[in-house]
Amino acid sequence: MDYGRRNTKKYSFRCSDLKELRKLSSFVLDPLNFKQHHVKLLSIFSADVVEGLLSVLVQFYDPIYSCFTFSYYQLMPMLEEYAYRLGIAVSSRVPFSGLEEIPRSHLIAEALHLKKSEIEAHWVKKGGLFGFPSDFLIKEATGFSQASSVDTFESIFVLLIYGLSLFPNIDDFVDVNAIRLFLVGNPVPTLLGDMYFSLHLRNSKGGGTIVCCIPLLHKWFISHFPQTLAFMEKKQCLRWSQRLMSLTNDHIVWYDPSLSSLEIIDCYGELSNVPNIGTQGRINNNPALARRQLGKGRPELGPRICVALEAYTLWVKKRALELKMPYPCERPMSMVVVEPLTLPNQDVEVLEDALAKMKQEKDMWEERFRALSKKHEELQLESKDKDALIELLEDRVTKRQREPKCNPKGFLSRRIPLNTLQTGARRVARGGFPPYLQVGQENCDRHWKLIEFITKMSKVHSSSTS
Repeated sequence: MDYGRRNTKKYSFRCSDLKELRKLSSFVLDPLNFKQHHVKLLSIFSADVVEGLLSVLVQFYDPIYSCFTFSYYQLMPMLEEYAYRLGIAVSSRVPFSGLEEIPRSHLIAEALHLKKSEIEAHWVKKGGLFGFPSDFLIKEATGFSQASSVDTFESIFVLLIYGLSLFPNIDDFVDVNAIRLFLVGNPVPTLLGDMYFSLHLRNSKGGGTIVCCIPLLHKWFISHFPQTLAFMEKKQCLRWSQRLMSLTNDHIVWYDPSLSSLEIIDCYGELSNVPNIGTQGRINNNPALARRQLGKGRPELGPRICVALEAYTLWVKKRALELKMPYPCERPMSMVVVEPLTLPNQDVEVLEDALAKMKQEKDMWEERFRALSKKHEELQLESKDKDALIELLEDRVTKRQREPKCNPKGFLSRRIPLNTLQTGARRVARGGFPPYLQVGQENCDRHWKLIEFITKMSKVHSSSTS
């Protein structure tokens, strides 16, 4: 079917520099504990946004129904989906209205575990709003992480996520609205309101900069993409506009079973339009159009199925015909035949250089591994030799302790006859040692003392016999 063509509009997106924020994420000492308190915030600001995808998506925005109208279907971000992607339940607290008073310095200091004087010293005005320069908060968070002050670090880190990723407004600045939302702890309705209001405003102006949480919008959109290999393989061969125009009802992932336990908000009292209030303004949308994305959740809507009735499908096609499409129609995705991708020679050379570099690095690490393994084996052998030497020395010490000690008393206790002693003394005098004195040859002084003792005893014996 030919839906006609309408002109595309030039959009851009406010994206804060999150490089320093990603560095701070490496200081999270206990990621599991952090996720329990702040669940999926890390995955939101650390997600890679596919270049060009959202620029194509916003071309399909339908200002009358505040949704994205394609050739065969409609999609719209819903409160329940945003809450699930963030891991933050929609609180029963009153959501952000923009009428809240500016938080007092002692309340901010208490929430961030900082001194009141520090809060007041860095509370400045930029772009018509009060807030904190991001470099001040980054410096404080870095300091407290190095000091292992976990509570203070995480509080400042989460505020930076609110100000730079969830509610980006002014570059390198966390404004008072982000601080209010951080203190209230109910950001989901405001995130949805920011997206709808900014997109609707830029659409009415014919283009411009869309200010909302871009990573969250991107995460929501790709969750409805076909989860098939065929779709992913065409990623490098077809432009995003061609890929989206080739999708039909059957290709879209409509319903996530994880949302089955959530309470659906698809009306405001008796009104089908639900107001969404963001930090910049308010806009209504009609969630009833997206019940299919939640499996027709309410009991009165019937069982949870994602099949569109024929009347609804015809109505969507009629609306697409009225709105016209921003890109030419494409054959359904399953019928598209893609030519093989041929890389330019320059790209091949770059890949070959990268491959050669990786091989060099691989060889270097293997060589280091072999050297360390050899060193390990040498140390093991040296350790075994030392163990054997220690065991040998211990055996010698044990044997030495068991041997009888040689001393004069022990020597005389053998009752050697006196004439034998005298004969031995004469032999010593001539320069030799009898067999029973051989044990002391290593100590000449000791031997001469023994000789003197034998001579003395000989004289005593002679006098006693006479």
